[in-house]
Amino acid sequence: MSRRVLPGFRLSLGFTFAYLTVMVVIPLAACVAKAATLTPSEFLAAVWTPRARAAYVLTVGASLASAVVNVLLGVLLAWVLVRYRFPLKRLFDAIIDLPFALPTAVAGLVYSSLHVENGWLGQFLVPHGIELAYTRAAIVLVLVFIGLPFVVRTLQPVLESVEHEVEEAAAMLGASRWQTFTRVILPMLLPAIITGFALAFARSLGEYGSVVFVSGNMPFRTEIASRLVVDRLEEFEYAQATAIAVVLLAISFSTLIAINLLERWSQRTYV
Repeated sequence: MSRRVLPGFRLSLGFTFAYLTVMVVIPLAACVAKAATLTPSEFLAAVWTPRARAAYVLTVGASLASAVVNVLLGVLLAWVLVRYRFPLKRLFDAIIDLPFALPTAVAGLVYSSLHVENGWLGQFLVPHGIELAYTRAAIVLVLVFIGLPFVVRTLQPVLESVEHEVEEAAAMLGASRWQTFTRVILPMLLPAIITGFALAFARSLGEYGSVVFVSGNMPFRTEIASRLVVDRLEEFEYAQATAIAVVLLAISFSTLIAINLLERWSQRTYV
């Protein structure tokens, strides 16, 4: 007779499926069903206009750019927080989680007010041609703020689990610090880096609250796809809005599947 590790397996599994069905499957099915009320030609006309294509390109491009920046900054911050001791370390560690607690609309308002021409930072940057308000750079900036904690919190436990003896062995074999990091530590961090990248990218792809305050929402220039969905809802074109949402869902799922495959490949290759 086989023994189950988890008592009440059937009950817990049933609760899990019920929760996922109510909170995830039914809303997604409703979204797809509403978009399915359009004919194929109407669906294509709703989701593939020049304005919609420009919004897709900006949304995906800004999300990718912010995720790459978050990986670079996240690796550095996680390394410093794990490997070094310095004054107010716990305070800085807590500040990393600020985007989790702070409403994203507040972040957008703060960043836009700071970087406008008469803002605290904008008055010094704008005269030099550095405009970080109502531009595409502003979108990337707020997305970096929103997605950074996902990378740092993903990497921290992995860095803490890396034994110092591994680095000492590499040093004894004549490896420099850079060689130790790139050839010994980085391969162990690669699956976590890919996971953090995926989380930051997915979070940025669906961001709305902070972006609408810093982008200016100009069609073909600084309008993201989420804003386009809201515009269609305000025009009472619910089917067209859900059609655009379905495209965003397809992009998200495709990206996450590709990243999961890449993560499995990295685990088989480097672990």
